[in-house]
Amino acid sequence: MHQTIVQPVAEGLTPLSQVRPGDRGVIIEVRADHASGHGVDVQELERRLLEFGFVEGAAVEVLHQGLFGQDPIALKVDDMRVALRRRDAADVWVRLDAR
Repeated sequence: MHQTIVQPVAEGLTPLSQVRPGDRGVIIEVRADHASGHGVDVQELERRLLEFGFVEGAAVEVLHQGLFGQDPIALKVDDMRVALRRRDAADVWVRLDAR
């Protein structure tokens, strides 16, 4: 299993793919700069994420994660509940609340 090293868009931001249950924060940016393994191109991936409510300023909370490979993750995005694969969540950048 190979792991991609992800560069933050700004200091203090975390890709949504690296969060754990109980983490909360705010979406700062949706940036799909790669689409390998997604089955769609970059623009299509960004469009899908935005349609699911992953927009700048939305509050996000990690509710659950899958048992095998911790995938998918269940999230509360504002007032919606959404399940998202971690590889897609890597394109959503959040500022986590301090614990």
